Amino acid sequence: MGITQECDYALRVILFLSEKGMEERVEAKVISETLYIPLRFLLKLLRKLAMAGILYSYRGAHGGYSLAKKPEDISMKDVIEVIDGPIYVNRCLYDKAYCALNQGAICNIHYEMHKIQKQLETDLQKVTFKTMLQNRNRTDTPAPNEIAVELL
Repeated sequence: MGITQECDYALRVILFLSEKGMEERVEAKVISETLYIPLRFLLKLLRKLAMAGILYSYRGAHGGYSLAKKPEDISMKDVIEVIDGPIYVNRCLYDKAYCALNQGAICNIHYEMHKIQKQLETDLQKVTFKTMLQNRNRTDTPAPNEIAVELL
């Protein structure tokens, strides 16, 4: 399972706006240039986040975007689900046609996948943008190549 590039951008946008605080409005162009996100793509992303109630959108000369909620009230799970939809580790957990249990069969994999699913949802809900702000200067974060080796 992985998140889309759009979701990665959304997480970065919310973290960036969390650093600014709830009161500060930031223009889409500034967000685009700061985070290296193509403006047209960013505008679609910002619209989704605003429609979900995570961001406020302001029009006009003093327009821009700001958080609609406190960073501690926005979780990674919230943002991922707005952009990528519900989080599932296996298709059988959301599509009955692909679940052996619904065909009358015994499936030990389903039980374990369901446990993993619930743990993942719980973990993503616990990680708020306030938490990420507090951890932003950590030096013990593994480099991407170290993570890839761990996954192998």
